[in-house]
Amino acid sequence: MIEILKVNGHFHTPYSFSAFADMNQMATMAVEENMKVMGINDFYVTDGYDEFNETATRNRFFPLFNIEAIALSKKQQAAGIRVNDPNNPGRTYFSGKGLDYPVSLSGKYKDRLESVKNESQRQVADMIALLNGWLKELSIPLSFTYEEIKRKYARQLVRERHIAQALRIAVAEMARNETERKALLQKIYSGKETAVDITNNAALENELRNNLLKAGGKAFVEEDDKAFLSVEEVKAIFLNAGGIPCYPVLLDDVKGNFTEFESDKEAMCRQLMEQKIFSIELIPGRNQLEILEPFVRYFDEQNFVITFGTEHNAPGLAPLTVACRGGVPLTDYLHRVNYEGACVIAAHQHLRSQGKQGYVNVKTGEAQIANRKDLVNLGNEVIVKACR
Repeated sequence: MIEILKVNGHFHTPYSFSAFADMNQMATMAVEENMKVMGINDFYVTDGYDEFNETATRNRFFPLFNIEAIALSKKQQAAGIRVNDPNNPGRTYFSGKGLDYPVSLSGKYKDRLESVKNESQRQVADMIALLNGWLKELSIPLSFTYEEIKRKYARQLVRERHIAQALRIAVAEMARNETERKALLQKIYSGKETAVDITNNAALENELRNNLLKAGGKAFVEEDDKAFLSVEEVKAIFLNAGGIPCYPVLLDDVKGNFTEFESDKEAMCRQLMEQKIFSIELIPGRNQLEILEPFVRYFDEQNFVITFGTEHNAPGLAPLTVACRGGVPLTDYLHRVNYEGACVIAAHQHLRSQGKQGYVNVKTGEAQIANRKDLVNLGNEVIVKACR
């Protein structure tokens, strides 16, 4: 009988954007919460892998080497079909699970990923320029550079959230008290009063981002198509890196709504299988337990590899222990599904490190569904050994 260990299969680090100040903070929390498997899942980059691996070895938890990218289906975009981005039709968040470590991408795949990263950074630089222009127009003596924000707040990628963080800190340093800070924010918001507790850094950064950097904001820059790959391109990159293509499920929002793509789980399952995607992940903190569990059972019955995480890709430090919306604990069944999914990914990494085929044949994209039970057992052995 396999002992079910605690898993967080999806979290971000400061190498993209993270609630964690550094890898050590993540590791300290992982140890305190008795996490035995952790999965790094940064956007577009694998630069954190070395530090993550060293941290995992030192703290005796098993590392899953994952990555995330954003794809775009122009067909779904034109049809107004939302996939797993509730605000942008056609846009699809996509993960690669259990990449080779050390990671290796052949030339054309590496170049394509690099070009998308560069385009995302161009967009961020344009946002910073627009923000500077708006502050100058308001006669507010604040300005920022891409290089400064990257040096102070980022590791590899500068993202919208880093801009909001830099602005929040600059406002706090300029305004001498809470009254002055609220007045300054009202000016930056074109006369609109702040609606959050300005002593709550996470809430204020989210408000700054929503008011200034999102559609309609003074520093908003629409993303060019060059900033996106197709789902097939993203899949090809992840397979070339030795990984398992994985679809991140959004599921229900706070009002119980679903995107068009996810509203019919049977149709969704068929489409994923047609694309040779046999792995899904969820961030249960977004979902109601009563909706999550039957959804997971359906995909478990279809032999999908399923894992859960917390993301930690926004300001505010929540626990690493995975729970459903409102802090409702996972059931024993969900814990088992999560651990068995992590075991398959761990077995895939282990087999690939020995030059063997893992869960997915990275040349054809075919998954070894019939071998899932054996892979669970192998992965469990590998994980337990790493945690001793």
